[in-house]
Amino acid sequence: MCDYLSLATPGVQKLTPYQPGKPLEELEREYGIQEAIKLASNENPSGPAPKVLQVLSQQLSADTIARYPDGSGFALKAALAKHYAVMDTQVTLGNGSNDVLELIARCFVQAGQGILFSQHAFAVYSLAAQALSAEIQKVPATAYGHDLEAMAAAITDNTRVIFIANPNNPTGTWLKAGALENFLKQVPKKVVVVLDEAYFEYLQADTGHDSIQWLPHYSNLIITRTFSKAYGLAGLRVGYSLSSPEIADLLNRIRQPFNVNSLALLAAEHALQEQTYLQQVAQDNQAGMQQYETAFKQMGLNFIPSKGNFIAVDTGKAAAHVYEALLRLGVIVRPIENYELPGFLRISIGSPAENVRCIQALQQILA
Repeated sequence: MCDYLSLATPGVQKLTPYQPGKPLEELEREYGIQEAIKLASNENPSGPAPKVLQVLSQQLSADTIARYPDGSGFALKAALAKHYAVMDTQVTLGNGSNDVLELIARCFVQAGQGILFSQHAFAVYSLAAQALSAEIQKVPATAYGHDLEAMAAAITDNTRVIFIANPNNPTGTWLKAGALENFLKQVPKKVVVVLDEAYFEYLQADTGHDSIQWLPHYSNLIITRTFSKAYGLAGLRVGYSLSSPEIADLLNRIRQPFNVNSLALLAAEHALQEQTYLQQVAQDNQAGMQQYETAFKQMGLNFIPSKGNFIAVDTGKAAAHVYEALLRLGVIVRPIENYELPGFLRISIGSPAENVRCIQALQQILA
């Protein structure tokens, strides 16, 4: 046998694969449980807008499946450019926004150079850094969220990319626009700043947050968003970034030409038109968040106030044990010990009935 591990690059040798939420089918196979619910992957319980499903049904044909998608994603890029009042040359498409995050790291970071992010931030930042054998510059969190002052102070001549998730996954913490722009002013132009806004659509209108307006003023800024969360298209995998045309050109040089499939391109283009539906999704999410917050207060459990479509709750004990007990009751959530939060579970906001079932299961176990 050949030792293939030794043949891999040093960064890949040290990697541990990203662990997604347990699929429903796997739980049902392992425990023989029927009618389980999954609240582990921050999916939209309502799915995409009905009109999107209608368009997909009408366009699904042998010809659609047999032919390659538009490698440039022309129609979706044009729709995004119109929606955000930017140029289509500022858009980069990805197989989910994770794909774009990986492209950014590959494009701007060499082995030994720095990738800076916060403690408790999205695991993909660390994985991207390790794969490249980059220097990981992880800054301690404050109140479970980004400490922008400490992050600004941590920038060195070696730093090449900064990742900021807003709202942050898995904690749900959120940075106000004024603090973010003040941070951008402090970052050298040679350092790329990535605002990962996968959960942007769940923010309430009164937050007054519009990072798109910063693009003309900060040439080193990249904003990433996705159709996987609020738009309900997680199974089709389509995300994007908005940046300066110069940065978008570089990212598109290494982007695979068919990284977004035909159905995903079509669904995303039409989902973008369903803004009324999106507002309803955000309202339903707020109602579900209130269900959990009220229940946790009644149960005496500490939780992290969240601006996403999930909430992190401190179980007061080893969360892995609570997670296993929930599995046996047919409820899948996410323990986040790997985010240095060993007592916490991250629970996605589900339908009202799913939320009630999860709450009742937690009450039963913790009692």
